[in-house]
Amino acid sequence: MKNNICIILLLTLSNFALAQTNSRVLSQPEIQNLSKEIENISYPIYKAYAYKDLSGVYDVLLCENQAKIVKSDSLNTKIMAICVLNEHGRFIEKWVIKDKIISTDEVEFPETSIWFWSKYSSFKDIDGDGKIEPIIVYGTKNSENEYSRVKIITVYKEKKYVMRAVECSLDDCRKFQKDETIKSLPKKIQQFLEQLLDKMRNEQNVLLKNG
Repeated sequence: MKNNICIILLLTLSNFALAQTNSRVLSQPEIQNLSKEIENISYPIYKAYAYKDLSGVYDVLLCENQAKIVKSDSLNTKIMAICVLNEHGRFIEKWVIKDKIISTDEVEFPETSIWFWSKYSSFKDIDGDGKIEPIIVYGTKNSENEYSRVKIITVYKEKKYVMRAVECSLDDCRKFQKDETIKSLPKKIQQFLEQLLDKMRNEQNVLLKNG
């Protein structure tokens, strides 16, 4: 009898946690309003999300600088993702991600564009603790119109866990690296990330591996 009560209690708590988490893509009017309210937005907002969990209500803005327009498509040299906690209309910055193209002599083929892969970014409560774990994905292309870098950033309890890849046609310049701290993430999140890697490999023809 006690075991049954414990199981029912756990299921109830789990359902309560799930009921407290949700996310959605913001409309253009909502994005325009946010751009007026939130400081430190350096570039145009490409896409924005709102999510709610047990810790509060958040907005995440994906910003790309749209440095150049080519055939109605924008080429970005810099990007920024910013997450703010919405406390009754007062926005408190929680974390920021910034990056830019590598266009110097550091690489054989300089990068020409960087952009968010919003298709693979997600805002879900993966481990069922009632709090959403944002995952931000972005990539770059080089002057040969080939994928250059891919980065996957998971934010767990306001700390960033990063996977970095360098795509290359030659084995010796191809790299894939995970932060050691990723091993400390809950197993469900680690499994989710492995599934995401497989999905990207299948759909984008990227290798995401060493050598």
